[in-house]
Amino acid sequence: MLKLEARSAPSTFWSYASPVLALLITVVIAVLLFVGLGKDPVKGLSAFFYEPLKNLYQLTELGLKATPLILCALGLSICYRSNVWNIGAEGQFLAGAISGGGVALWVTTTGSHPGGWIMIVVLLAGMLGGMVWAGIVALLRDRFNASEILVSLMLVYVANLLLSYLVFGPWKDPMGFNFPQTKTFDAVVSMPKLLSPGRLHWGFVMALVAVALVWVFMARTHAGFKLRVGGLAPHAARYAGFSDRRALWTALLISGGLAGLAGAMEATGPLGQLTPHVSVGYGFTAIIVAFLGRLHPVGCVFASVLLSMFLIGGELAQSRLGLPNAITGVFQGLLLFALLGCDTLINYRIKTTRAARTVSA
Repeated sequence: MLKLEARSAPSTFWSYASPVLALLITVVIAVLLFVGLGKDPVKGLSAFFYEPLKNLYQLTELGLKATPLILCALGLSICYRSNVWNIGAEGQFLAGAISGGGVALWVTTTGSHPGGWIMIVVLLAGMLGGMVWAGIVALLRDRFNASEILVSLMLVYVANLLLSYLVFGPWKDPMGFNFPQTKTFDAVVSMPKLLSPGRLHWGFVMALVAVALVWVFMARTHAGFKLRVGGLAPHAARYAGFSDRRALWTALLISGGLAGLAGAMEATGPLGQLTPHVSVGYGFTAIIVAFLGRLHPVGCVFASVLLSMFLIGGELAQSRLGLPNAITGVFQGLLLFALLGCDTLINYRIKTTRAARTVSA
């Protein structure tokens, strides 16, 4: 008979081994799923774990997918370690795409030819848009004690509807054959390529720099220390005089700024224009990335690469194996549930016991 027994202290080993075990469980279930659908499990696993790594071009595509996930997950990890439950990185990503893409569209439409500095303005506009969207969450939580979970989630739909209104309406390309999209942005307001051929841009390098900066902020600064204490022990933080309001605003504004930066990069990078499908769910996927990476900046990088493999593998599975579009979401959900289950081992151990036998006289 199996039962869970509480540990005297959280297990350091399982803190790191839990994501690995969760991935193995996901792979086993994936094999069973492929077999159940009548597909070759070897080809299915190859699409997810081999094809995205097989050559330089695929590696650059992997980096391209990982860039927005890294940025969004970094911001979410700050929020969650501060006990601020931001679920709306997707909306902040879209707000950044709208504001950054709006500046890029203005430059393209007016035909002006500014210097290379305009790209900095575009990215800053994206960050500002994400911060404003996250600031709405912080304001409602701060002034009216509204749940940041619900507010941030509902604002995702508002941002999505705003983007649709713009690309179907005032920002729609008049020469775009009635497709809901803006004009293609000029080269001066497009993210410069990191490698050629390929679509990987300098945003990937910026994301890695952001990883280092977030690590320094959270691990080596007094402000980051206050955020961590507030997340681990809110009552102790209040006793020490740490401000809940400042932690709330700091975490949400940083998170929103990073997600908005990712949105501006996506709009001016691989897409080169605004469409209703700027995001493929990067903000929601980043929630899984943050927890899979144990809310650590470096862990978020590895988790982003893994989830990017799922995104690319899902596209390949559709085209080569005839699997439905939902297969990527299924694998992400399986990984998240497996991770939540395996995380139980951090605070509990599985113990076997013998059932008591009743002996009759």
